[in-house]
Amino acid sequence: MQRRSFLRWTAALGAGGAAAAAGIAAYGRWREIKPDVHHPGRAEGHYLRDRQALPPPSSVIDADVAVLGSGIAGLTAAWKLHREGVGDVLMVDGPEPFGNAAGGAHGALAYPTGAHYLPIPPQECLHVRHLLYDLGIITRDPYGPRPQYDEKLILHAPHERLLYGGKWQEGIAPRDGVPAAELAEHARFNAEMEKLHAMRGADRLKVFTLPAAHASNDPAWRRLDSITFKAWLEQNSYRAPTLLWYLDYCCRDDYGIGIDRVSAWAGLHYFCARGGEASNAEGGAWLTWPGGLQPLAEQLAKRTGARRMAGTVASVKEVNGRVEALCFTLEAGKPRTYLVRARKAICAMPLFVASRVVDNIAQYGFDPARHMPAYAPWLVTNFLLDRFPEELPEAPLSWDNVVHGTKGLGYVVSTHQDIRRQPPAQTVFTSYVALSDRDPVEARKWLQTASAEELLALAATDLRAAYGSAFDGCVQRADITLRAHAMAAPLPGFLSNAGIQALRDAHGPILFAHSDLSGFSVFEEASWWGWQAARNALA
Repeated sequence: MQRRSFLRWTAALGAGGAAAAAGIAAYGRWREIKPDVHHPGRAEGHYLRDRQALPPPSSVIDADVAVLGSGIAGLTAAWKLHREGVGDVLMVDGPEPFGNAAGGAHGALAYPTGAHYLPIPPQECLHVRHLLYDLGIITRDPYGPRPQYDEKLILHAPHERLLYGGKWQEGIAPRDGVPAAELAEHARFNAEMEKLHAMRGADRLKVFTLPAAHASNDPAWRRLDSITFKAWLEQNSYRAPTLLWYLDYCCRDDYGIGIDRVSAWAGLHYFCARGGEASNAEGGAWLTWPGGLQPLAEQLAKRTGARRMAGTVASVKEVNGRVEALCFTLEAGKPRTYLVRARKAICAMPLFVASRVVDNIAQYGFDPARHMPAYAPWLVTNFLLDRFPEELPEAPLSWDNVVHGTKGLGYVVSTHQDIRRQPPAQTVFTSYVALSDRDPVEARKWLQTASAEELLALAATDLRAAYGSAFDGCVQRADITLRAHAMAAPLPGFLSNAGIQALRDAHGPILFAHSDLSGFSVFEEASWWGWQAARNALA
């Protein structure tokens, strides 16, 4: 953790880039706060990267199945094994319990440090519906076309708003003040997405669906993965600036990269694959918690029945038809190790980690030099406010608040679901930034070297645009979470990645489960591969 004071009248910075320096200059009358900068897994990751020596294991733990990682894929795998009657499951949490589903709290105020919502799952996502029903989140008719959900968890209005042309408007797609010709192009795009949503390939499978493993393999549609989304838009005469901004925002929000880099198949998948319905909510509604997905992850962890161990996997290998995993914890910077032995091991970790810890991963058909996906870095910052800033009159504060034309992804309000008559005295605004405006490697280098002031300035870009200097006096503290490898980015060609396909098909003592196997990071995909790995572990 890096902790520094950020003082009123902050001085100019060094090599953080002109944008960050300008942001800090704009911070002007900023009272003292002390931003905490968190780097989940960095110390453990550098230990693995640098191949530092580890002491011999101080203990040996035996299990039938070891789940190595506690993100959504690992939790789903452990939950599925428990449902199938496997009673001896050990889960090694990894460097950050719950991974991208993690969260934090300031006293009673919970907040996300990763993912913060789950769309109502469509009927094709039976694995997610089964899980949500078991957790009591779906309360009736889990496998029907329109299940009933726990009312407390359905996102209530106002859902989202956009600051465009100095005024707030409902929704994220620009509308008010947009020329009629551009609005017509928005309408044409939406109509085309409706058609593609129902489209099926020559194999009679839906072209776009969740999980993506169930999508059509029709080559005519898979060719979309050979070009960028921007190229597809140009080919289909979509040129309206407000539409292109909106589509770019959506891709940055879900994939961490913009339309100029994302696969056309993935870009279209974002708009065509979902559409879940509920009996007690509008179509396409969301489920959300003040702490993001952490409350869901915690609830799921309790239902797994697994023994949980703190620790990070250093090595995984097959030994006489079984698996041995050497794990370690860092205590005051010094490692302590233990050995896990199991009949099966599920590597529920990102592939950039698995490639370092799985002994000779090439034997499973995955060559890190050729098959490693690109990873998008993210910056997630939670601002604890001692009062709500004053709003412009056009549209009320919403759950998701986006600013047109910036590099940020907006901010969500942790207390949005609080339905008391009077708003709470304090709240947390969570700012999201995907560093999609620069090369991912350079972005990671910048995250490692940037000062707390530079990070804070970037994190507050949208909030400063929305509230100006009035925001300054509301902030009591800020917690910054850096996710240097936040999510796999679906670049053109990701669907034909032979190495990832080989890991999907692994059926030996070592199995793999992570959203990386789909090539993009969403709950439905992570959960699917956890489900599949659990089924394979039963064999």
